[in-house]
Amino acid sequence: MQTNMEKKVILITGTPCVGKTSVARELALRLDALYINLTEFSKKYNLAMGEDEMRHTTVIDENKMRQKLAETINITEKSSIVVDGHYSPAVTPKGKVTLVFVLRRNPIELHKIMVKNGFKDQKLWENLASEILDSCLVDALQAQNREKVCELDVSGKPVAGIVNDILAVLDGCKKCRVGGIDWLGMLEQQGKIDEYLKI
Repeated sequence: MQTNMEKKVILITGTPCVGKTSVARELALRLDALYINLTEFSKKYNLAMGEDEMRHTTVIDENKMRQKLAETINITEKSSIVVDGHYSPAVTPKGKVTLVFVLRRNPIELHKIMVKNGFKDQKLWENLASEILDSCLVDALQAQNREKVCELDVSGKPVAGIVNDILAVLDGCKKCRVGGIDWLGMLEQQGKIDEYLKI
């Protein structure tokens, strides 16, 4: 069995509809990694505390989730683990994380995808605001070490291209960067803030 030091634990986070699951699944496939989807993981091990009725989301017991993730990472014989979920930086033990990839998508493109996926009213505008205001990036930076957080603009890119970018960072061919994306500034420049930021 491999020690933790040899294991790569890669987190994929981002706002709903940025493409986390498609990217994480493909990455896990390419790395022959253990794939953990936090929604499925929570159901499998009964890690929910209840439901947020207003947002129609499950409230997770973060401590239980953290313990179960640590245990799963320790016992797997796979050398790589890919964790998929917008709150993955908050529940994956800091010492075990190799890199966190925050997927970012242009809010104009994201709005179209969200509408297509049935998002509407408050849920739509809350999640769109979350992308415009860098919420997932801020959460990742608060929960993990800054040098382990990488921000990727996935706008208009196919899944395979995004995975290639992630692999290039993991292989050291590409630099891990943070802070290069400013959707708020872009919308302001285009005079579209009121159209997309309604929270």
